[in-house]
Amino acid sequence: MALQHLDLTSELLAGMRLSGVSYRRIESGRPFGVEFSAVAGKAQFHFISRGPVLLRTASGQQFNLESGDALFIPNGSGHFLLSDERATSMNVLDLPTTPVCPTVCCVKNGCETAADESAIIFSGCMDFELGGMQPLVKAMPEVMLVSRLLTTWPEIHPLLTAMERESLTRQAGYAGILARLADVVAALIVRGWVESGCGSATGWVQVLRDPKLGRAIHAMHTQPGNNWKVEDLAREAGISRSIFAERFLAATGTTPARYLTELRMRLAMQYIADEGSALEQVAFRLGYSSLAAFSRAFKRITGKAPGAVRQTPRGEVA
Repeated sequence: MALQHLDLTSELLAGMRLSGVSYRRIESGRPFGVEFSAVAGKAQFHFISRGPVLLRTASGQQFNLESGDALFIPNGSGHFLLSDERATSMNVLDLPTTPVCPTVCCVKNGCETAADESAIIFSGCMDFELGGMQPLVKAMPEVMLVSRLLTTWPEIHPLLTAMERESLTRQAGYAGILARLADVVAALIVRGWVESGCGSATGWVQVLRDPKLGRAIHAMHTQPGNNWKVEDLAREAGISRSIFAERFLAATGTTPARYLTELRMRLAMQYIADEGSALEQVAFRLGYSSLAAFSRAFKRITGKAPGAVRQTPRGEVA
């Protein structure tokens, strides 16, 4: 694997954040159906502690899931977890819940059936951020299954085994341990997809496949405060200005100047909201000569003033 590809993959994972996470341990008798509504800007994670369970996606795809299976839905698409194709469903938000800890609650749904026949699912809804590489999220598949990674990355298997054990035995502190394991498994699913070549995805992922574009993208990401011109980036890529501009537009759907501005604003959101940096410090760190110039660019891209980001808490998870 090329060094540049490794650099971009490492940066992607370094910028990956699963925040505002809300987990549910769902125990349901059979038959059952649980609906998860589409949540813009959120990702969904499910681990099947006791199956089988049928997943039906918004696009109509169906997947049979067994005990120990895990999946990640990066774009927050609506979907259903069912006991069978004919099962009726109820929205997960309408099911009674019991808090276990600040980030985990328990859901019991019609558990009249024998305990060893009920389905147990550990589910999470979260903000899914890739920092400067956020456009890659839209290129990700509707569903990312961990089962497709186990042959290449067998180290995931012990984590799934631990999740199954914690969810079924519910020993002291199990909720917090499950939440942390789920964070790691979700990150490994994303890494596996990227390192496997991003499947059949097109568009922005060409950046990860094209070493010349990768060099230019990497330069912008590592030095976002530079006053990058198209000719500078073409030089980084080792190709002519015209060819670079054409390939960049084809891969990212935007111009280098627009890409750099949007990258800066995504990083600004991170610096302000997550790191608590002063606005003036953020402006100069990202290459703006004044706070006023930075504020104008920020509002043009995000639709709000940078000061509003500090005052607005992370959105609550549905």
